[in-house]
Amino acid sequence: MLEVCQKKHMFLGLGLLVSITLVVLILESRLTTSVRQNKTQQFIIENNSTCWMREEYTVIQECHPCTDFDIVSRSLGVCIHTNYKEVLRCKSGETVTKSCDRVALIDQRNFVKFEVWCFTVGLFSYLLSYARYRVLSRRTHQKLERRLNRVT
Repeated sequence: MLEVCQKKHMFLGLGLLVSITLVVLILESRLTTSVRQNKTQQFIIENNSTCWMREEYTVIQECHPCTDFDIVSRSLGVCIHTNYKEVLRCKSGETVTKSCDRVALIDQRNFVKFEVWCFTVGLFSYLLSYARYRVLSRRTHQKLERRLNRVT
């Protein structure tokens, strides 16, 4: 069936698939962010400190996985629910460890790496197929030339 399709139709279909993929990614990213912002679930906070809710804070360590020791020993209460934690410093100087969801940025980065890898493999396959097509076309053309030269 692909042999019947013209090149411009194939590129049009490929462009359509790429644009649909991008639209889905953008929508998914925005919807996931809005759902997370609307979620009012409170995770356990170390030392029952909620200074980060009342005052400004700076993030000392971004959301990252808890160590196996922290999870197994339950030495940090924040690691029990999500197995991820982030360290904050409130404006008052208090340092707080807070439980957090898995960073969506890591998932998004991994997905983009996967997409780039798939695109690279697809492009390489296309170039290899195109080169093979050119070689076979040249051979066919040369055979035709030889046959025509023999006849005349």
